[in-house]
Amino acid sequence: MSSDNPSFKAPPKDSPDGLPKAPPSPSPDRTVVGASTGERVLLWAGFPVLGAVVLWLLSRAAGWVASLPWAPLQGPFKLVASVPEPQVSIGAVILGVLLGLGIAFFAESEYVTAVIGPEQAVLTVDRVSRTVPRASTAAVFKDGKNLVLLGHDTTELARLRGDFDVARFAAAFQRHGYPWQPDGDPYAADFRRWVAAQPDLPEAAHALLKAREHALKKGHKEDAEQLRTELSALGIVVREGKDKAQQWRRTRAASGDADGTGA
Repeated sequence: MSSDNPSFKAPPKDSPDGLPKAPPSPSPDRTVVGASTGERVLLWAGFPVLGAVVLWLLSRAAGWVASLPWAPLQGPFKLVASVPEPQVSIGAVILGVLLGLGIAFFAESEYVTAVIGPEQAVLTVDRVSRTVPRASTAAVFKDGKNLVLLGHDTTELARLRGDFDVARFAAAFQRHGYPWQPDGDPYAADFRRWVAAQPDLPEAAHALLKAREHALKKGHKEDAEQLRTELSALGIVVREGKDKAQQWRRTRAASGDADGTGA
């Protein structure tokens, strides 16, 4: 998830008073798209119920598991088996519900939501929002699990990784005149796998790609996104392939091509 053009910086997570910054409210000239009602019901009702059932079943089986000399975690199972009924069942159900709510909270943050209007789109994932003007947008498409918006010089204005319904997002963008690309990235063929010391990349780009490779391996997402932004300033667009290896291409401006996407 990222906003790769330095001209379009993501708004801060929090407002000055410390409260979460909410996206613009919907209006007749805006379309709000995100998780469906069914998906949200599954998250906030299904996971707590599932958690309660699973932990209740484990509590009922605790005595049997504790009697198996080869079973792992015998200490915790013996402790659970020593708690009388109905306390153990009530505790298991409450803990399962809380666990399910926690899972639902994190799963909810993985959904991409958008407020799309004729002048701009406000895109949110993982409680971070970024705003992309319609006039600056030359292409919108799905790239794997990412929603991507390109500028007229083929720079990535935003790359958001998360769950989203492609058909609903495509319809919403097209409704407001955004150039949705049903065939995906129009510049996919320009990407090449990054290999250290490639002669057609400057040393500064190699250094940033090497640092980003390290950040990706360590799971440091914020560092990886910051390095993506720094590469964008050099005219380099970067993404990860199916094998998680970094791929790169130059923007049209960086390669001297003044044309846009044609959208």
